[in-house]
Amino acid sequence: MVEKAVLAYSGGLDTSVTIRWLVERGYEVHAVAVDVGQHEDFAQIVQRGEQAGATSVRVVDAVDRYAGTFLTKAIKANGLYEGAYPMVSGLARPCIAEEVIAVAREVGASTVAHGCTGKGNDQVRFEVAFAVLAPDLRVLAPIRDDTIPREKAIALAEEWGIPVTKVATTYSIDENLWGRTAECGPLEDPWVAPPEDAFDRTAAPAARPNEPAETAITFDAGVPVALDGETLSLPDLIRALDALAGRYGFGRVDMIENRRVGIKSRELYEVPGALSILRAHRALEDLTLERDLAHHKPQLEARWADLVYDGQWFSPLREAIDAYIDTTQGLVSGDVRLRYEPGSCTVVGRRSEHSLYDLSLATYGAEDAFDQSDSRGYVTLFGLPLKVWSAKQRQGR
Repeated sequence: MVEKAVLAYSGGLDTSVTIRWLVERGYEVHAVAVDVGQHEDFAQIVQRGEQAGATSVRVVDAVDRYAGTFLTKAIKANGLYEGAYPMVSGLARPCIAEEVIAVAREVGASTVAHGCTGKGNDQVRFEVAFAVLAPDLRVLAPIRDDTIPREKAIALAEEWGIPVTKVATTYSIDENLWGRTAECGPLEDPWVAPPEDAFDRTAAPAARPNEPAETAITFDAGVPVALDGETLSLPDLIRALDALAGRYGFGRVDMIENRRVGIKSRELYEVPGALSILRAHRALEDLTLERDLAHHKPQLEARWADLVYDGQWFSPLREAIDAYIDTTQGLVSGDVRLRYEPGSCTVVGRRSEHSLYDLSLATYGAEDAFDQSDSRGYVTLFGLPLKVWSAKQRQGR
């Protein structure tokens, strides 16, 4: 009996070559392209997979599930790896892995496969997810385990008649609803500025509007639900913000990143909608979270981001942190107004029925209700330990 393998298929260079590699070794290949909101022509992806030799190429629509299950958690957690990267790939991989395993069970496959290299994070994300979801299935990673560098993959694609785009031969691209990533080629030199042809979702400096634009995001319990008063699904809201912020060139992240495998890499991200939402969400938390909670939550956010980036989506710690975060979001509801100017996004207004901002306490005007005489004793007691220390020990140094 012919063994069946199910491949996590992006339609790019590496996964297309992986199809043919598996076919050449006798596998019946079922390629699964999971739609998580990427800007792709799926008809071409299906055609390319069939040309590579796949027995079947199916496109699974997971946009709503990706947004509702994965991105809502990322928004509530202000999920940024190393304080900068919204984890476009890290959030999508467990969603894709679930769909791949579902197809593997359906077709009775003994093997699942991916097209990741041995230097990247996605090998970890996929294989840890596969181990949790289907520990009985064998995992193949031809690009990594057969040592197929990018130049060889391009040559094999040409030899096997697999069409690849010019961008795919220059950069390694990954994208979904949450953003777009680019690496390889000229980006591998951290001294070289990113060429404009590496960008797709953000306008070049010369093409950005001069007149600013404003928009208001409405949140309900930490999740964005409306834009300028119009209720939208989360995918549609992200797309609308992505387009608006992208026109102004906002959302470019050029960073030297610490990968899970222990190497530094230069990564280029375009995340206009994601960064807009996270900036607005944090501003609303500033208004609604109590002081100690607002100070403690970022510590867990950083750990949450590390877990997701490192492929630990299915870990009990991630689930426990999410449970904590959910308890903080019940009153994170209201509106945040953003202003876009060339290359920038600024919070210019925020309001909430649950705001902890009290004008009568904050104002310096005549309507001030804060009894400033209370502060004298408070400041004295607050500074007392340091005053005693200074008098007893500091002067003897």
